[in-house]
Amino acid sequence: MLKIQAEANVPTEYGNFRMIAFSEDESDWMPHMAIIAENTDLTKPINVRFHSECITGEVFHSKKCECGQQLDAAMKFIHENGGIIIYLRQEGRNIGIINKLKAYSLQEKGFDTVEANLQLGLPADDRDFAAAIEILNMLDVKEVNLLTNNPEKMKIVVDSNIHLNKRIPLQISSTKESESYLKTKKDYFGHLLTDEDDTNN
Repeated sequence: MLKIQAEANVPTEYGNFRMIAFSEDESDWMPHMAIIAENTDLTKPINVRFHSECITGEVFHSKKCECGQQLDAAMKFIHENGGIIIYLRQEGRNIGIINKLKAYSLQEKGFDTVEANLQLGLPADDRDFAAAIEILNMLDVKEVNLLTNNPEKMKIVVDSNIHLNKRIPLQISSTKESESYLKTKKDYFGHLLTDEDDTNN
């Protein structure tokens, strides 16, 4: 069971947020986070983004994905419209940064993102969003507008005790470097992407 381990107000370039760390044990140095915009009314339908950690995209601005751009866009949207980002510590679809770099190496040899994971004996996507639902319950959120292009995330909410009010697309234009990655997400995982503006999960 997750517990609130710490919380504080954090000013960012997008605005001020309340950041709350959730983990089972206070010694966990990689807790999940709830990033809550100022003046968010938790009694109303809440704009929510489930976002999985991506150090290559968010910190080092890798062009192989648009995870960093999606996090930036989500923070801007949440600040302007109210809401919560649930930041989940499951790097590389939960295979970890070492395996992620191994998968990148295989992609350089022509494998797509799914094929590379399978070549390493790993799942195509090993993420678990149960913690996100648990955190929303801890925050007493009853109804959400989900910022996503990923139908699996929508299903997670639909199958929970939280009502999915609507989906809000979070679309980032593809680049030469991310085109194959996004095509795999659309073709293999069924992400709700447009041909003109292909986007991530």
